[in-house]
Amino acid sequence: MKSAEDLNRVMEAYADMVRRICFVHLKNRHDTEDVFQNVYMKYLLHEGSFESGEHEKAWFARVTINACTDWQRALLRRRWVPLEFIAEEGAAVDGTSGEILEAVLKLPEKYRNVIYLHYYEGYSALEIAGILGKKENTVYTWLSRAKGILREKLGGEWI
Repeated sequence: MKSAEDLNRVMEAYADMVRRICFVHLKNRHDTEDVFQNVYMKYLLHEGSFESGEHEKAWFARVTINACTDWQRALLRRRWVPLEFIAEEGAAVDGTSGEILEAVLKLPEKYRNVIYLHYYEGYSALEIAGILGKKENTVYTWLSRAKGILREKLGGEWI
């Protein structure tokens, strides 16, 4: 089990990223907080070591995406949330423009993941491919398609 110092260090380094990934997937603050805690419990119980800081960050991104997917699969946790509510909460979470957040949240999951990892976390297509277990060209295709959808929905060249 990890020490309190390790937990504090990774909380300081990755808490914002984990929360944002959770919110993009789960679309509500309460589920986000539950999955956030689960991710850090997995970290505390993780017995392996990380090759570098980037490996650790990628581990957190992958584990968070998987935890969100698992959470969504639980039938008792599924519920519909109005998009207006999501935009309001999203703006409160990270100050993102409601219109852009709304458009990103409407994207299919695979496109949301690559947009988030590329634009919010600064990963390259090669790094995203490694995190998601996909080919680099697949990531490029998804990024291109997602940007096209967002351009069409937002009516301009925002990306």
